[in-house]
Amino acid sequence: MDYKDLREWLQIVSGFDELKVVKGADWNLEIGSLHELNHKENMSKGKLVPALLFDEIKGYPPGFRVLTNSLSSVNRLGLTLNLDLAGAGNDQQGLIEMVRKKMAAPSPGPVPPKVVQTGPVMENIDEGSAIDLTKFPVPFWHEDDCGRYIGTGSVTITRDPDDGWINLGTYRVMMHDEKSMGFYISPGKHGRIQREKYFSANKPCPVTVVIGGDPLHLILASKEMDYGTSEYDIAGEYKGFPVEVIEGVNGLPFPADAELVIEGESIPGDTKPEGPFGEWTGYYGSGMREEPVIRVKRVLYRNDPIILAAPPCKPPTMNSFFAGIFRSAMLRNDLEKNSIPDVRAVGCHEIGGSRLFVVISIKQRYPGHVKQVAMSAAQCHSTGYLGRFIVVVDEDIDPTNLHDVMWAVCTRCDPERDIDIVRNCWSGPLDPIIPPERKGFSSRALIDACRPYDRLATFPKVAQVSPALRTAMLNKWPELF
Repeated sequence: MDYKDLREWLQIVSGFDELKVVKGADWNLEIGSLHELNHKENMSKGKLVPALLFDEIKGYPPGFRVLTNSLSSVNRLGLTLNLDLAGAGNDQQGLIEMVRKKMAAPSPGPVPPKVVQTGPVMENIDEGSAIDLTKFPVPFWHEDDCGRYIGTGSVTITRDPDDGWINLGTYRVMMHDEKSMGFYISPGKHGRIQREKYFSANKPCPVTVVIGGDPLHLILASKEMDYGTSEYDIAGEYKGFPVEVIEGVNGLPFPADAELVIEGESIPGDTKPEGPFGEWTGYYGSGMREEPVIRVKRVLYRNDPIILAAPPCKPPTMNSFFAGIFRSAMLRNDLEKNSIPDVRAVGCHEIGGSRLFVVISIKQRYPGHVKQVAMSAAQCHSTGYLGRFIVVVDEDIDPTNLHDVMWAVCTRCDPERDIDIVRNCWSGPLDPIIPPERKGFSSRALIDACRPYDRLATFPKVAQVSPALRTAMLNKWPELF
């Protein structure tokens, strides 16, 4: 089903019976707690995780809303990515494969955005003394956070000062006061590289933050794109039509049908304390420190605006759900780009926030094949940042099934021979195990959990029901299963 904006998306999701409206919750901890528990409690019981739309939030007028858990189901992910997932069910590898093929499809190719003069987001425009970020129901998400974070499912827009390409990134955004925000970006991320270019030239960096909008933009902004590629172009490719954008007062284009847009600039040397904040690793991985400030110039918002939120916390979360599927698809494509043969499946696990525990299954074709796969996965674009464990398994192991994976590790991995450590890899301040003096670097464990190549013909057989006998028994005794 096609949708144009977040409101049409919500109408369709409501038709799926996957939307719950929650009235009367407090912005202070209640929205954050309900968001987290909604995902964890339902998932642990094997139930659907609905999207939650908070309205009539304590202290705010009806209609000023917050949407969480937007991408916590297969149906909603399929809707957002413009994929027909009918019948996909809980087949995670099937879903990963569909996403992978969509990402690798050569047609229609990138679709650049279309500049328009107006749109629904211009229903309300606050400038000068009228700017007041506290008029919006910004949640206080976690009990030990330093403040209220207006941007968790937001999209931060910047422009490269050298060649002009537009980047969309998802970086945490803290509300400091009525007219300023702080935004943390990890080292090496595209938005930070662009910001540092402005600062090194002693120039202000224009910044626009979309606080509510198309969930597709959230997905694309939170994933690794090739440097120089605008997420707007890829969003148009997914949707089959261009994203309509308005060029703002700071020269940056923002979606015309967004819910809430904040325009401003970040000035070299203008910082405020930011953090700590509960992050995707499940920890407060970094403390309070000085970070650049966005000085707000203009706020645009629709009548009855919706904040699209995706606060991180200890996995599993909505973020780890969709990130695991998307990153698995990206890694599979990256390995194919590296001309590595016979990769059968990939699993970037929720337990590691999609980054820290990565499993690849292969059909071994030659000596060293396993090491080649592990080394490539440890450093390629999709999984090079803040990784930890790379496990390679044989084709009989489902990399998304942790029981199968750890059985292979326990029975096919000789620690002395089959575990390698790669040091001084790309990490970041959020990594909880790295001490302060080592922040920015980490190591990778490459685990060969495959049968030894020189013993493939003689390695002990697996003691389990054969595929043919399994099919026969399932067909004969369906009432048992």
